[in-house]
Amino acid sequence: MVFQSYNLLTYMTAAENIILSMDASGKKYNNKEEKIIKLMPKVGLKSSYADRKVLRLSGGEQQRVAIARSLSYNPQIIIVDEPTGNLDKQTEVEILEIFKKLAHEENNCVIIVTHSTNICNAADIVYEQNVKKIVMK
Repeated sequence: MVFQSYNLLTYMTAAENIILSMDASGKKYNNKEEKIIKLMPKVGLKSSYADRKVLRLSGGEQQRVAIARSLSYNPQIIIVDEPTGNLDKQTEVEILEIFKKLAHEENNCVIIVTHSTNICNAADIVYEQNVKKIVMK
C-alpha cells in the first residue's frame, strides 16, 4: 500500500524505511541493501538517496521512497491512496509514469483511489462512485 501522507518514519533514512517494510513482510532476502539500490532508480531516485533521512527529502522524493517500500517485497497488487495529493503538477506526472510502468511493463495491478482528474484520465479503467451507483468509464 502507498499512502497519501507517505507514512514514513521520519527519524530513519530512506533505506531504513524500506528495510523495515521488508522485515515486516516476513520474506527472506539475500541482500536487502542490494535490493534497495536496484529499487531506487526504478522510482526515480538516485541510489545515494538511500542514506538520507526522509525529512531531508522533498514531498515527491518521500512519495518515491513510499513506492519503493511498497515494491520491496514484490507484490502483485499495489493499492495507492491519493498518491499525488501533496505534490506539484510536474511531480504528479512523474509519479503517474512510475505507476504506468509498474502496470504495463511489470504487470502489477495498480489500484489508485483518487479525486484527481489527471489520474483518472491516465487510468486504464476508472470506477466512479456517485450517490446512487458506481459507474465504469
